[in-house]
Amino acid sequence: MRAISKPSTAKCALDTYTLFLLAESKYPGCTRLAEILEDLSHDSVNRFLLRERYEPKDLFDEVQPHINLIGGTLSGDDRVIDKPYSDPSLIELIGYFWSGKHHRVVKGVQLITLYYTEDSGKSVPVNYRIYNKQDGKTKNDYLREIITEILTWGLQPQMVTTNAWYASRENLKFLKNKRLGFLMGIAKNRSCSINGRDYTQVQNLEIPDEGLIVHLKSFGSVKVFQKTFKNEEKRYYIIFLTEEDALNQITRTEFQVLHSIHWGIECYHRAIKQFCGIERFMVRTTEAIKTHFFSAIRAFTQLELMRAEELIENWYELQRNLSLQVARNFILKHLQQKLGLNTHSAFSVNA
Repeated sequence: MRAISKPSTAKCALDTYTLFLLAESKYPGCTRLAEILEDLSHDSVNRFLLRERYEPKDLFDEVQPHINLIGGTLSGDDRVIDKPYSDPSLIELIGYFWSGKHHRVVKGVQLITLYYTEDSGKSVPVNYRIYNKQDGKTKNDYLREIITEILTWGLQPQMVTTNAWYASRENLKFLKNKRLGFLMGIAKNRSCSINGRDYTQVQNLEIPDEGLIVHLKSFGSVKVFQKTFKNEEKRYYIIFLTEEDALNQITRTEFQVLHSIHWGIECYHRAIKQFCGIERFMVRTTEAIKTHFFSAIRAFTQLELMRAEELIENWYELQRNLSLQVARNFILKHLQQKLGLNTHSAFSVNA
């Protein structure tokens, strides 16, 4: 966060911009916020985006008082924020990335996120990175980096979940060395063995509903589960626990619970697009984009905390209620105007 040496006189600040992202779901940009507030210039908004230097630690510091730091589940995943009409030669953070949504390479900004879920069900992002090719790092490098950070900040998750992309041998050993249990998707051709000698691909195993304990090549003992989706595609998942004997106690129900918790990060990625305007930035500089992303992620945390405190029923409710009020005012105003016109006409006829 930028160090402030004297009281700020800026008209646009973080709270203003965050509320704008929550309230305005369709029309992006500095000019739009200036139109809404009227006494605010679009240059003031642009200067805010360029001026601030918010970091992921600032996000964690905001959510930390609202969460139980011990015993939850930490989910890691990435998402491409689509920017199909942007020029990568003009914007440092724009690149070409594989998109699980589109099932092809698309143009956009890649966001890697750690999403923490308490036992109570409250879920918030706690750390993130925006992929920058200038860093010379991979998504796996970023994931290990932000997990290491979050542990030093005081978070003590019980489990970590990711998809198959992050199930590299290096990542598995990294989590094991950090004494973290995990649930991860794995590719169907990963080598494993039931007896520790004869290795075969995981897709060749007969896996019962309650899972199968195997030796994952170059790693150690894990429990494998199989899940079949609507398109009849089979996917494979491994669970590792720091106490090896505890693997025998893991049931399919517990696997399903962990898998469901990991699905929460997918819902989060949709929410920051639909309700927090993370895709709707019209700036080019790296600093301004980073400020916009921080504000959008912060906007989601406010939505989730409002939901957890039962101020709203779900993430959809805030914008739905805003549009409800606007629609009601519009209809009533025009009905009153029409009624006034009809009354005036009636008086004219009687006269």
